[in-house]
Amino acid sequence: MVPYQRILLKLSGESLGERQTGHGLDPEEVRSIAAQIARVTQLGVETAIVVGGGNILRGAEFSRLGGHRANADYMGMLGTVINGLALSDALEQCGLETRVMTAIGIQQVAEPFVRRRAESHLEKGRVVILAAGTGNPFFTTDTAAALRATELSCEVLLKATKVDGVYDADPKKVRDARRFEELTYMDVLSRGLKVMDGTAITLAMENRLPVIVFNMFVEGNLERVVRGENLGTRIRSSG
Repeated sequence: MVPYQRILLKLSGESLGERQTGHGLDPEEVRSIAAQIARVTQLGVETAIVVGGGNILRGAEFSRLGGHRANADYMGMLGTVINGLALSDALEQCGLETRVMTAIGIQQVAEPFVRRRAESHLEKGRVVILAAGTGNPFFTTDTAAALRATELSCEVLLKATKVDGVYDADPKKVRDARRFEELTYMDVLSRGLKVMDGTAITLAMENRLPVIVFNMFVEGNLERVVRGENLGTRIRSSG
């Protein structure tokens, strides 16, 4: 028996890219992530996924080169659609049924996001991949993850990263950086911890949506988290 019936998994675009650089799409990385997700669905857990697009383009970074920020963000949204389609194909090769749903209209390749339709897909055991962020420029895919998790009544938001939780400093640069096992939403906001943007954390806080930050690049970690093992950092209310 697992503690969650419905989860939202937030994947960065870099998690689908080449292992060293995070750029492009690496078929082996995509297949590895798909296999981990498949094992979770076999536990009977309804799974929604929000994918980022940083392996292809980051709107905020591109706009600093002189492009209009809104246009750059829409380009980033299209990158998430590419990632969503790649992940969908890999999951279906694992024997799963999927639906890619987007926040901007691209009916030839994906369904538009409609909450009731997404819930119906989840109830039928389909993995729902949510692409194109919120559909609005200036909002991150972390905010999209918190929004969709709330809309779809997910019990937890699982943020997959390349580190084993939230630290008080960059563990790659600071040898004695301290990892937190548990934080409140206000801890994250007041300390300025860069685990998710402030809008996403505030949205999670207002809806009492627990967030677990964990390292998905250790084989089997996704299943361990879903089974309730104490991995990574949990972010929730103090009460």
